[in-house]
Amino acid sequence: MSNEMNILFVLDMQRKLYRWSNEDPDKVFAGLFNLVCDRRFLEEAWRRLSGNRGSQTPGTDGVTRRMVEQRPGGAAGFLDEIREVLRNGTYRPQPVRQRLIPKPGKPGQFRPLGIPTLVDRLVQMALKLVLEPIFEADFYPTSYGFRRGRSTHDALARIQRFLHPTKRGPSVYRYVIEGDIKGCFDAIDHHVMMERVRKRIGDRKVLALILSFLKAGVMVEGTERHPVTGSPQGGIISPMLSNIYLTAIDERYGWWTGRPREPSINPAARRVRDHKRGRPVLYMVRYADDFVVLVDGTREQAEAEKLALAEFLKTELRMELSMEKTRITDVREGFDFLGYRVAQTRACRTGRWVGNLFIPKGKLNDLRHKIKVMVRGIPTGRDLAYVIDRLNPVITGWRNYYRYATGAHGRFSHLDFWIWQRVGRWLKMKHGNAGWPTLRRRYHLSAPGKRRQWTEGSRRLRFFTDGGTMRYPEQRIEKPNGWNARWENRHRETLLDFWTAFARLRRV
Repeated sequence: MSNEMNILFVLDMQRKLYRWSNEDPDKVFAGLFNLVCDRRFLEEAWRRLSGNRGSQTPGTDGVTRRMVEQRPGGAAGFLDEIREVLRNGTYRPQPVRQRLIPKPGKPGQFRPLGIPTLVDRLVQMALKLVLEPIFEADFYPTSYGFRRGRSTHDALARIQRFLHPTKRGPSVYRYVIEGDIKGCFDAIDHHVMMERVRKRIGDRKVLALILSFLKAGVMVEGTERHPVTGSPQGGIISPMLSNIYLTAIDERYGWWTGRPREPSINPAARRVRDHKRGRPVLYMVRYADDFVVLVDGTREQAEAEKLALAEFLKTELRMELSMEKTRITDVREGFDFLGYRVAQTRACRTGRWVGNLFIPKGKLNDLRHKIKVMVRGIPTGRDLAYVIDRLNPVITGWRNYYRYATGAHGRFSHLDFWIWQRVGRWLKMKHGNAGWPTLRRRYHLSAPGKRRQWTEGSRRLRFFTDGGTMRYPEQRIEKPNGWNARWENRHRETLLDFWTAFARLRRV
């Protein structure tokens, strides 16, 4: 019962913070440090943290969730200690452990990932629970990265919609600026960041806590370094802080994309009015540090906006736009965004120009290479069930992400046949170059009306074509985040029923 009480208390407080922030854009919040130190917020932060596999990854102190649960006092004593050091002002973040993660599709290139200690992750989680509802009210509707209720597919669907024809005729957007910021997360200026945070947060202890996380050292090969800029990737609050910082880009295009709390009809009217007057219309969609700007205008106007954007980033955010990687592309030629190939093509039935999402050839090659290396690395002494357990999560995850692409079914069918052969070759090696009929009799399951699939016991190798493909459902630009009125009304009866039942239990 205490867990449910904590969840409801935290949720209720988050809804209040969001409502206060949404109703008053100029409100500066104070007294938030008491919420960060609140036992219920810390317990909710621990619940979320312990449910993540990353809780078993140690930081520089070597402490993991399992070690905390096995110590005297367990997690409860651990939370009491953290609450005490927070309240008496002796808490100091420890250096993060740096780990290099290979960039997908870019051999030899790595992305630095900072792994904070378990204590720091817990404090960051509690801090995020308090701050996220406040800043969520200020985020722009075309910002989709690391926000509740929003995903990469929402960002792609928004772009696709603007490439579709409208009642007034074909899409007016002919060019796209593919934005690329040099070392975005490493280039975040701490002074600029804190200035943006202070617009909403007036609690000095919370501000000092945020700055201490930004200034935390990084342990690289046994040497502690203190970066003067940047927000370590891997920290729980890093995505939220990055969104706060990069909201400046959203503000630049807010005239056409819409501002927070503004009805979507207003920017739509401004876009139509500017288009009729011959002015360039710029519609930006951003996911974290990846963004594209759709241009209703000439290529010369797109080039001018690219230069103006570079100057804006340098002046306002002290960042550098990569002029080589920031390309201006005709939408009919297509561009890559968030793992998809986005292009305007002619519809087969009507012949009109429509926006489509495709699976890039590079992503298909990367997947084949990944599976090939994975299967080759599995010793033939292993059972087929082990191979299936390794491959099924890859198949399912890749299929679920690309099921919305045009022509996905054909691509999936080719992948199914290819992976069937790849696993079959591994089985031939396992059984001394046995023939295909022998392997099919031993490892095949053939249900009536279905294709044969590799099977061992209850394990079955999944197909990419399982579940089929579909069009991503149409979404409004205003989306529920769990704290706004739409979500609150939907769950109000559930909350009231819970509190009524709890009151009855107490009376008994």
